[in-house]
Amino acid sequence: MATVSQAEPVNEYIRNCIEDMIHDLGQKGFQQVHAPLYGKIEIDSNKTLYSGCTSFTRLSVVLALVNLKARFGWSDKSFTELLMLLKKIPPQDNMLSKNHYEAKNILCPVGMEYQKIHACSNDCILYRNEFAKMHCCPTCGVSWYRVNDRECSIDAIANNRHPAKVCWYLPIKPRFKRLFANGDDAKNLTWHAKSRKSDGFLRYSADSLQWKAINCLYPDLWDEPRNLRLDLALDGLNPFGNLSTNHSSWPILLFIYNLPPWLCTKRKFIMLSMMIAGPRQPGNDIDVHLSSLIEDLRKLWEEGVDVWDGNLHKAFKLRAMVFCTINDFLAYGNLSGYSVKGHHACPICEKNTSFIQLKHGKKTLYTRHRRFLKHYHPYRRLKKAFNGSQENDAAPSPLPGKQVYDQIKDIVNMFGKTQKKNII
Repeated sequence: MATVSQAEPVNEYIRNCIEDMIHDLGQKGFQQVHAPLYGKIEIDSNKTLYSGCTSFTRLSVVLALVNLKARFGWSDKSFTELLMLLKKIPPQDNMLSKNHYEAKNILCPVGMEYQKIHACSNDCILYRNEFAKMHCCPTCGVSWYRVNDRECSIDAIANNRHPAKVCWYLPIKPRFKRLFANGDDAKNLTWHAKSRKSDGFLRYSADSLQWKAINCLYPDLWDEPRNLRLDLALDGLNPFGNLSTNHSSWPILLFIYNLPPWLCTKRKFIMLSMMIAGPRQPGNDIDVHLSSLIEDLRKLWEEGVDVWDGNLHKAFKLRAMVFCTINDFLAYGNLSGYSVKGHHACPICEKNTSFIQLKHGKKTLYTRHRRFLKHYHPYRRLKKAFNGSQENDAAPSPLPGKQVYDQIKDIVNMFGKTQKKNII
């Protein structure tokens, strides 16, 4: 009886996953576009694993095994060996997958699409739109494909078909549609407007001045509480955990601030929208790789997209905006294009940045941070703990938008590692 009691929660969990999956995929919009895929996964969800089996279906057992694979980090080869062993245990007429490839095909309709976008190895362009038919970069002249010593001709390169650099883009619009198709998730996406405690205290991003300022600037747009406010987070990392490895990966994540604070940072609701990988980090040329994501975000902001609400059971026009960004100071410089090195590295103080150049180490130290404290803060009066003097000056004010535009309107950007940055 103990074995049964432990197996029941697992079976119940898998059963709930199957029901949620069929419910989400069974929405009107998905059936119209992907009717064959929906029919295939519905058949697999009703097909028993073998004759007389009542615990698992073909879909449920594959889903359970793939979840275990992802949870414990099994390799594809070990997963295939496990499937080959398990297939010999039930009766011979069982419907268990033979290998990892066949299991992936069963779950294929559940996954979302992704795009492999080829890029110039020097981050000059993406080979899409007007550059889709080119074999070499028009900016730096580097080949689209990897060039071997023995294969230097254009025909040989084209036949080899190994791109020099690839970035992965996961379109966000179909993922938002899948998110709203679930009734519970669609209800949670209106939490900030219907269930949030609003008592004047700063408890969540919806209580911030920035959120309220956007509501004042675009009242017609934000009267719809289902419109999304997104947070774009990015940073570079080395997936191999070895500082000497010549590799860099930049994941681009989206957080949804419509959700309650206990859900918006859950793994389920964090969307990986892009992965930029290569031997060198993109640096300020990251704008080239972000163009696919920016196009979708621009369309969601200007035009919107038709989405089915699984909670209210009706379609509506979904719009979204980038509410803020999360990154460290170096990634902030790459994302904004502002120089975060040198004597004037502060984007607020700019030319009034207070710094000290070390005599022997030649490093730059930035001082007078107490200016940003309140006027009555006790740290302002401390001398020995800081530089021996009190701080009486006020914090500099950020530049208004018009003045920022006047400073950057004449800047000419030339992307690519081999190009000199001509700034007027």
